[in-house]
Amino acid sequence: MQRVCFLLKVRPDRVEEYRRRHADVWPEMCEALSATGWHNYSLFLREDGLLVGYLETEDFEAAQRAMAATDVNDRWQAEMGALFEPLDGQRPDEAMKPLTEVFHLA
Repeated sequence: MQRVCFLLKVRPDRVEEYRRRHADVWPEMCEALSATGWHNYSLFLREDGLLVGYLETEDFEAAQRAMAATDVNDRWQAEMGALFEPLDGQRPDEAMKPLTEVFHLA
């Protein structure tokens, strides 16, 4: 199982809206994430907008591709994109670049 951690930046003026939207994630979005291989997925948000994501998956690139192929992901990304700092033309799900793991205590 691959452990994946990534960083994104929510616009500071949109942090509360980001929190509100994630307090009630669409059930079909949760179902699609699970079905496409996203497990033990968590998001952590600092007050200044720093977002830390963590998930476990067999193959992160395959999980990203499978999720990108879903209609619900297209709708979610369209709604969430404006909440993030500029992503150089990428959607938030495309801007998730895994950090290199340097230590793990099993």
